[in-house]
Amino acid sequence: MKRILSLMGICVLVACGDDSSGPPNVIDEYTIENAFPSVVLSRPTDVQNAGDGTNRLFVTQQTGEILVFPEQSPDSLKTFLDISSEVNYEHFSELGLLGLAFHPDYESNGYFFVAYTAGTPSARLGRIARFQVSADPNVADVASEKILLEWADSFPNHNGGALAFGPDGYLYIGLGDEGGSGDFNNNAQDRSRIFGKILRIDANQNVDIAPYHGIPDDNPYAGNSSGYREDIWAYGFRNPWRFSFDDSTLVAGDVGQGKWEEIDIVHKGGNYGWDCREGLVAYDQNNDSLCANPGPFIDPVHVYGHTGSQSITGGYVYRGPSNALGITGRYIYADFNDGRIWALNLDTKANTELANTGSFISTFGVDENKELYVATYFADGAPSGLYRIVKISP
Repeated sequence: MKRILSLMGICVLVACGDDSSGPPNVIDEYTIENAFPSVVLSRPTDVQNAGDGTNRLFVTQQTGEILVFPEQSPDSLKTFLDISSEVNYEHFSELGLLGLAFHPDYESNGYFFVAYTAGTPSARLGRIARFQVSADPNVADVASEKILLEWADSFPNHNGGALAFGPDGYLYIGLGDEGGSGDFNNNAQDRSRIFGKILRIDANQNVDIAPYHGIPDDNPYAGNSSGYREDIWAYGFRNPWRFSFDDSTLVAGDVGQGKWEEIDIVHKGGNYGWDCREGLVAYDQNNDSLCANPGPFIDPVHVYGHTGSQSITGGYVYRGPSNALGITGRYIYADFNDGRIWALNLDTKANTELANTGSFISTFGVDENKELYVATYFADGAPSGLYRIVKISP
């Protein structure tokens, strides 16, 4: 079987690699159910809530729009933000509007943050920007943009784009290794470069002075004299496509190259191995001097191989109200390529396949009640939409 399109680290028409260490336990008791049957989405990349007590859902679309479901009513779906004129999006690429995070004090300050690609095919840019809501709570002020980070990017893939505020109040940013194949520029292991990293910044510091962000004093390389980026929290990632916090634990899905997908628990200063290795297996094909004596790697908490599944979509530890689902406390994730959804016990490492949806699952999200949503980039024979995981009645 071959990969059939490109989204978040999936190489077009790349042959499948080896299988994993064994098949997971499979439970045929789950499926996904369209939460808003009348709503058609276009290439959703992120689903978030504002944490402001309204329980609205916000969905980013790759082409540059953020949609809002006021009080989750599809009949009043609105465009919250449209920056499609600024977004560099190319059909079936990994460019576009990729991530969204609301400030912990959004209810009082109205700030939210986005990750997107800008520029032109010959001069691509990556951006992290802050916007503010307008007087209308369902419409953002497009003129309020402040660019926190901007960088040149030579390739249209492996852009990452996950954003999340941690319980510490800092903004975490996931970036891929820049693109191409095999990280031939050796970006992920180079701590002087922005690519292949999870960054951590104080989005409240220096917002009116370029580069518009501050470095938390306890970042691992804060104040270093080695030329390392001070905003790095962890490194050695290929394309961390979606991460989330469960209390203080940061869990990330990292898209593999040709054989292995992985789930990582992200620690301060951790090196997660790419491109010296893929999953738990040595990889370096570029004679990267940084792989000669790389120091200790942090092992993934879970890996799986390519047998149809070949591009992980990171999710959430389920803490929602539906105890009847039987997945509380499990990390729920999926594979974009074949639409399978799993539940992983992060402590015991037990992994259970919940459903094989046949859809291209691009992201997960939770509402203010911590109920989980699944977004499909393309559904099986149906348009993109927002779904819930449901248990099939016996």
